[in-house]
Amino acid sequence: MHAMVLKQWRGPLEWTELPDRQPGPGEIRLKVSACGVCRTDLHVIDAELPHPHTPIIPGHEIVGRIDMIGSGVVGLGMGQRVGIPWLGHTCGVCPFCKMQRENLCDRPLFTGYTRDGGYATAVVAEARFAFPLGEEGSDESLAPLLCAGLIGWRSLVIAGEGEALGLYGFGAAAHILTQVAIAQGRTVFAFTRPGDHATQAFARSVGAHWAGGSDEAPPQLLDAAILFASVGGLVPLALKAVRKGGRVVCAAIHMSDIPSFPYSLFWEERQLLSVANLTRQDGLDFLSQVPRMGIVTRTNPYPLQQANEALTDLRAGRFDGAAVLMV
Repeated sequence: MHAMVLKQWRGPLEWTELPDRQPGPGEIRLKVSACGVCRTDLHVIDAELPHPHTPIIPGHEIVGRIDMIGSGVVGLGMGQRVGIPWLGHTCGVCPFCKMQRENLCDRPLFTGYTRDGGYATAVVAEARFAFPLGEEGSDESLAPLLCAGLIGWRSLVIAGEGEALGLYGFGAAAHILTQVAIAQGRTVFAFTRPGDHATQAFARSVGAHWAGGSDEAPPQLLDAAILFASVGGLVPLALKAVRKGGRVVCAAIHMSDIPSFPYSLFWEERQLLSVANLTRQDGLDFLSQVPRMGIVTRTNPYPLQQANEALTDLRAGRFDGAAVLMV
């Protein structure tokens, strides 16, 4: 197999030949066809997440077909197309797992962070955390759903059933979630970097009712706001934008420090919540509804060996939608 491997922090990924890997008990091996490029991959590369280690193969929005099955695996077959998400293993015995909150497991493994991911020609994954994808849709279009889509879905559920929804940071997750929210009959208000008129036009093109800079007030108070941008300074702005009793949900896995703000922005039962990872049930709930929602992902394909270029372009905001490595 070949992979783009992170061998030192903040350094470029290196194209590396590796021995073929065999799945153990309860595992499968995929021949990777596509892997989305997520902002979390930048946090991994920049060592911004706890307990970093190298070498590691990044990538956790993986689409591929099973080409080897370990012992004890049931319900999956050779050649089946599946998706592999961020959460790659849970212990099953800690208090959170027993409470059906496996996204908060005390001893998890994460794809592309604490176990090797999908910037590769093949990947070994735990079968319990593989989502059957069926045959509808291209590999390229499905890849961003495995994190951008799933985290957006979990964030939307946590945000509640309010009709007016604000999305701060309009990238891969927000452009998918906008389509989900519209399918549910909601109205989306998109917030971008101040002056980023191109991204604002993109937000309107996928259905946002209003789009403006994060420094602007929306034309009406919001029922809820979801922050995909990892900028702590957006939290007070979002609290100011939501109505009494409204919710602000922080969906980024890493965020800069939240500045102090007047208590009046938080008062009147406004809520500030965070999203951590996902559960397998999130994946089943979301992916089962994708076909009827008519979601169209805006993708920017790169060959696997151009992963460094894709990451650089993501960091610089050079494209709308999502980058996908094609294997």
